[in-house]
Amino acid sequence: MPNLPDAKKRVKQNERNRIRNRARKNALKTETRKLTDAVTAGKLDEAKSALVSVTKTIDQVCAKGTLHKNTAARKKSRLAKLVHEATKQA
Repeated sequence: MPNLPDAKKRVKQNERNRIRNRARKNALKTETRKLTDAVTAGKLDEAKSALVSVTKTIDQVCAKGTLHKNTAARKKSRLAKLVHEATKQA
């Protein structure tokens, strides 16, 4: 356990930020799952609208500092590629 006041404060901040980041990541995973489910089901219109939603969520999570900007860019790119490939096949 920390003894110094600033270390005690840091522990509280870390816990608060951990809970916040976890909630943001869970929301992002839910949005991503909706997109991948739409693609696998062949619902391309739904997948395209889900892609816009997921992209917005990724940008918001990245802006808050939960994700690194390169990680966010990689995720957006892979999801866009997934939707693009699905529309090409249909």
